[in-house]
Amino acid sequence: MFDELSSKLTATLKNLAGRGVLTEDAVREGLREIRRILLEADVSFDLTREFLERVQAKAIGVVQLKDVRPGQQLVKIVYDELVALLGEKQAPIAYASVPPTVIMVVGLQGSGKTTTAGKLAKRLKLEQKAPFLVAADVYRPAASEQLATLAQQVQVGVYQEPAQKDVVKLVQAGIVAAQKDRARTVIVDTAGRLQIDEALMEELGRVRDAAKPTNVLLVLDAMTGQEAVNVAQTFFERIAFDGVVLTKLDGDARGGAALSVRAVTGKPIKLVSVGEKLDQLEYFHPDRMASRILGMGDVLTLIEKAEAAVEEDEQAAMEARMRAGIFTFDDFLSAQQMLKKMGPLQGVMKMIPGLGNQLKDVDIDERQLARVEAIVLSMTPQERSKPHLIDGSRRQRIAAGCGQTIQDVNKLLSARKQMEKMMKQMGKGKMPTLPGQMTKTGRR
Repeated sequence: MFDELSSKLTATLKNLAGRGVLTEDAVREGLREIRRILLEADVSFDLTREFLERVQAKAIGVVQLKDVRPGQQLVKIVYDELVALLGEKQAPIAYASVPPTVIMVVGLQGSGKTTTAGKLAKRLKLEQKAPFLVAADVYRPAASEQLATLAQQVQVGVYQEPAQKDVVKLVQAGIVAAQKDRARTVIVDTAGRLQIDEALMEELGRVRDAAKPTNVLLVLDAMTGQEAVNVAQTFFERIAFDGVVLTKLDGDARGGAALSVRAVTGKPIKLVSVGEKLDQLEYFHPDRMASRILGMGDVLTLIEKAEAAVEEDEQAAMEARMRAGIFTFDDFLSAQQMLKKMGPLQGVMKMIPGLGNQLKDVDIDERQLARVEAIVLSMTPQERSKPHLIDGSRRQRIAAGCGQTIQDVNKLLSARKQMEKMMKQMGKGKMPTLPGQMTKTGRR
């Protein structure tokens, strides 16, 4: 997510922050580099100029102070301005006082609109909002079937009427069907075009007037950069949308759309799609995104993902075992399952502060985790719960059972023992000594 933008901005700010003395000339030189980086990320010239003018006005004042670390202060200024540019606060979905809440999803064809409707249904179902889908795209032949398939995967109701060509009547009938189904939220997937035209805008206007949606969400493809911002501006002038959903942020998105759309339209980014799976739709937090862009990680989202991946009673049991310094191969399997639910490992690791930039050129091979899991699954239940029972003959059997070498089995057993040792130290309130780390006496 914005890897290139993040690495370049982080390198520039690190260079400035690392200087013992920060002069006004150094700040101006650094800001010229940031200007180049933002323009390469497809942020508009005017928006880049306004952003840097605000940063420079604050930065020059900081440089003149003698009792602070100006480099670190400059990083804070850029962070604050990024948060302001992205929208300052998280903008939640609005809900009607009397259900159902109607959410109208609009956008151009190919932006990921129908898939977004399915992902939103998945998220709202997890939040106990009882979603219902309405297939209101009467032009694209596969749109109705695609939405029905997504509804089946999410296990929610869907209304489709392929023979009906009057979109307004179809949407009205869909809302009635949702009410009969006792839905609390209704997601209307509208038609798109390859490009904006008058017929599309008029139709969306009629649907909006008939459905009276509490939310109109515009879906934009983040990979189209400044073009996405132009689309948002045109929709803003014709359709009073309430917020934006950015899709394909897991692709080669340069960042221009995310950094520009709020400033251009005044409408917040409410949700972002960070992967192809139905559960990879996240609420957009400007402060967290700014933190990710500047390579500071995103601990809060990481915690939320971990909590969502583990049931509450499992969390308590796992925490109690960790505090007691117990780490069996059953615990390993539980942790492995939790990691899988949290999403691609590379993305999860990048949320850890300080680790994102170190991993930018590292290709994390998730197949290695599968090989490790195969070794554990080759053990008997008794061996997994009592690893000390695994002797030489058992190691040979385990290696043969999973197609790995005895050396691979030995490495895993050693790693588990080291992990348990570290957890025992942490349970006693001590900082663990890592392999190769110097102790207070200077010995390893």
